[in-house]
Amino acid sequence: MRLAHLTRIAAVAAAVVLAATACGDQSSSLGSSGAAPSVAEGVSFPAGSTMDTLNKAQTLRLGTKFDQPLFGLKGLDGNPAGFDVEIAKIIAAKLGIPADKIVYTEAPSAVREEVIEQNRVDMVVATYTINDKRKERITFAGPYYVAGQDLMVKSDNTTITGPDSLRGANAKVCSVAGSTPSENIKKYIDPANLTLFDVYSKCADALRTGQVDVVTTDNVILTGLIENSGGAFKLVNKKFTEEPYGIGIKKGDVAFCEFIDQTLKEAETDGSYKAAWDSTVGKVSPEVPPLPAAGTCS
Repeated sequence: MRLAHLTRIAAVAAAVVLAATACGDQSSSLGSSGAAPSVAEGVSFPAGSTMDTLNKAQTLRLGTKFDQPLFGLKGLDGNPAGFDVEIAKIIAAKLGIPADKIVYTEAPSAVREEVIEQNRVDMVVATYTINDKRKERITFAGPYYVAGQDLMVKSDNTTITGPDSLRGANAKVCSVAGSTPSENIKKYIDPANLTLFDVYSKCADALRTGQVDVVTTDNVILTGLIENSGGAFKLVNKKFTEEPYGIGIKKGDVAFCEFIDQTLKEAETDGSYKAAWDSTVGKVSPEVPPLPAAGTCS
């Protein structure tokens, strides 16, 4: 995925944050949902399948993030909103489950595999990069989006120009425990200079107070944090990885994986994927990404 408008983020940020402040609900401006997708009626699934079980239960337990503007940010109503949430609503609708029957569980990076393995959720949609290590524990459907790791610094920082500048600047870097970015960044810095928290909002606070010099994660996550910063932060805009976001489900549930992949394809065709983007990340980056080719369900 190429975010063509990332360089315009700083200018957009001030206007968005001011608008959000005026209405008293910042999260509604940064991650509000569009119209709920049409719920499939009269659908039936193979007996005993995950799809059949969920349809009969009329509930979908979703693991997602609560602190990611544009992807999964908890609102005043107690529910998260953002692109990840909209993708989950599309899948729920195809299962015949309305959006108000989704039960949300916070799933920070470090516990995403655990909540699936412990049967606390039916699926995780949480800026969840597909990689081989995670595939040992869970099955991924998708990807539904491809991000890339980048750096966020204070707006007046001219020293950090990309990952290769970090070691020379002796930069203190913050990321989230259990995340792919926290592992990727280790090759560019001294280990003692890496601070890990459970959520990225704490990294943003540490950057704001000068405890760290850099926050690193996927560019779209940083974009949301920049939107919330009131112009205090900027993106270095030197993407140095590709991060395919997948939907985590129980290990070996091939039928459910294939159902999700087919649902995503249909969402791209019928416009619901575009609507999900436009109502969330599209407020900052209007270019709708193409749906990536699905991986192998296993």
